Amino acid sequence: MLLTITTTHQPATDLGYLFYKHPAKVQSVELSAGVAHIFYPEATQERCTIALLIDIDPIGLVRSNKFPAGEGFVLEHYVNDRPYTASSFMSNAISKAFGTAMNGTCRDKPELVNEKLPLEAVISVVSARGGESLIRRLFAPLGYEIELENYLLDDKIPTWGQSRYFTLKLKHQIRLQDLLSHLYILIPVLDNDKHYFVDKHEVEKLLEKGREWLTQHPEKELITRRYLKHIGHLTKQAFEILMKDELAEIEQDTEEDLQTEEQIAIKVRKQSLHEQRLQKALEKLVQSGAKRVLDLGCGEGKLL
Repeated sequence: MLLTITTTHQPATDLGYLFYKHPAKVQSVELSAGVAHIFYPEATQERCTIALLIDIDPIGLVRSNKFPAGEGFVLEHYVNDRPYTASSFMSNAISKAFGTAMNGTCRDKPELVNEKLPLEAVISVVSARGGESLIRRLFAPLGYEIELENYLLDDKIPTWGQSRYFTLKLKHQIRLQDLLSHLYILIPVLDNDKHYFVDKHEVEKLLEKGREWLTQHPEKELITRRYLKHIGHLTKQAFEILMKDELAEIEQDTEEDLQTEEQIAIKVRKQSLHEQRLQKALEKLVQSGAKRVLDLGCGEGKLL
């Protein structure tokens, strides 16, 4: 499975500072059932791409019991899509290989951390248990431009129809830290499975990586449920915390609105009736789009 992230920010090689990975070097990170390789297919001042290539050992999956949950046939431990599709293995690789960037740390150019960069992420391939509509429901509310390439189950037997596998391309003007947190959480949500035991620590990870954006996401309930593998008490715990955050934001916004309305009311009370009339006339003039104004009154020409 392969993830590439590209920028055209100038100079594009600043991507190396953000990832804390030198463009001239190939690096590898050991995973629980394989290895992740990090390299740069291109690195110029105009365009820079970092690639995360994940090589999963199928035999290692069986030996370590890190295979699918097993809703299919008896040989599913040996015949499955885990080595080839983006799943919780990729989220694990992102965390290990790009942890510095995902935590928002950049020692040499710290100003880049909060800068919104033109970024393009391509994943080959994602397993979307919910199809194209689910992909769009998850990523579109976050502001991404989405391009998808779907694949036939078998190109020699087209009557079998389309598979659940897609090459996914995402484009956005966004902080790198946010892009990585979105991928980290939403990839296993799309796959609707995880290769490891899920406990209360998964709730902590979900809130740590997704708290800033998940409360405003229209699919937050689905994301929470799938990320926690439909485990009822964990989903309930996480959702209660998210709802508390949302209620706190609503209360804060309401309080700010009330303060603003009160300030406006005080300001209006301080204005004389004459000043209020002039202000209203000025507002109407602005709304009309007038380019020139003729004042026929006998005052000192305040509106002019």
